[in-house]
Amino acid sequence: MMRTETDALGSLSLDALWGIHTQRALNNFPLSHRPVPYPLIAAIATVKQAAAQTNKEQGHLSPDIADAIIAACQKICSDEKTYASAFPLDALQGGAGTSTNMNVNEVVANLALQTLGHPAGSYDIINPIDHVNRHQSTNDVYPTALRVAAIGGLRSLSDALAKLQGALQDKEKEFHDILKMGRTELQAAVPMTLGQEFSAFSEAISRDRWRTFKCEERLRMVNIGGTAIGTGLTAPRDYIFRVIEVLRGLTGMGLARSENVIDGNANADVFVEVSGILKASAANLAKIAGDLRLLHFLGEITLPPLQVGSSIMPGKINPVLVESVLQVSLTVRAKDMIIAECAAHGTLQINEFLPLIATALLESIELLKTTSLALAKHIEGIVPHPDRCRAFVEDSPTLLTALLPLIGYEKARSLMKEFEAAQQTSQPPHLKDFLTENLGPDFVEKLLSDTNFIQLGYKP
Repeated sequence: MMRTETDALGSLSLDALWGIHTQRALNNFPLSHRPVPYPLIAAIATVKQAAAQTNKEQGHLSPDIADAIIAACQKICSDEKTYASAFPLDALQGGAGTSTNMNVNEVVANLALQTLGHPAGSYDIINPIDHVNRHQSTNDVYPTALRVAAIGGLRSLSDALAKLQGALQDKEKEFHDILKMGRTELQAAVPMTLGQEFSAFSEAISRDRWRTFKCEERLRMVNIGGTAIGTGLTAPRDYIFRVIEVLRGLTGMGLARSENVIDGNANADVFVEVSGILKASAANLAKIAGDLRLLHFLGEITLPPLQVGSSIMPGKINPVLVESVLQVSLTVRAKDMIIAECAAHGTLQINEFLPLIATALLESIELLKTTSLALAKHIEGIVPHPDRCRAFVEDSPTLLTALLPLIGYEKARSLMKEFEAAQQTSQPPHLKDFLTENLGPDFVEKLLSDTNFIQLGYKP
């Protein structure tokens, strides 16, 4: 039903769950056409629920109003499909997140009014500011909610990285006896196994998983109760200390009140720190994706074919999944720079650019999670080519490196020159045959054995 709402700037006609503050923001910021990430909306609703529960306990809200607010918050948190359309604001907005906070306040108020049998906009009964936002400010709600949303995202990302690590470890075991040529500077170096190559991939992801899990600790200190600038002005002292306990219980997260709540309002460096961890993960994903693409090009492995690769070249299949991983990595690393710049440009007791920080951080977490899961599934379908791998080994003069402990560098270099000269003849010899002729079969078989190549160090 159409209704009219009024604020300090005038009146607007509305027929939506949101109210006039949201509508003005909707009109003011038609920028990216990307909505505020729903995990942040749900986290703000959770903070509102904690505040309402605390205000009910302490007698600052009547039980019927508090219970209606709590029920509305629970609906928002549990049913994104139904309520996502009630949060239409652009992710990029001025005001340090005030528009998003008011959007949640208004939707919660109107859902609570519905619960009590009143029409939307009956703010004399349940008011978005006086009741839903009681003892709160955007400046303590929004940073707290961002931390809650980020912790939830990081936990999901850690699980996704565990799946990627597992997929790589499975291939490490499967490929443990496939001898291949290791490479440095894109040139043949010395032999290793394909399993060893994949072990380095899995170890990198193991570090990412550990760092992601540990950086949750950096987000557990929240500033809820600090209100406008961290001093707690307008909030009762008992509420300030109790609301964090209620929020901890609702989220199941080890949240604690910031030791310096003014710092929690003013500074956003913790998000830069977390973003740095995400950047490291993105860098590792790019390295792995690039290496898989190269191994596929060399023919040592075949990546799973996913789609036709060309509109003009029949039969062409491209390594599209790993190419998409590379693009995700670039995106996350670019967002890291955005987050750092936003944190640097906050002023005094607030960071006006928290909406961009929130969007960049939560999008990076989600991108890394979905990409890790997709890459894990892709890796499961990798097919090795042992004969191709071995051919690179047997054709490489750098095998002479294995002889250094017994014949020395100068002798090895001399043999290399002789072999290169022999390659220019009408019947160029294979390297192993050449070495056997010059050094004897027993000597060569021992030093150029698979075991000697892959064991840790050499046995005199």
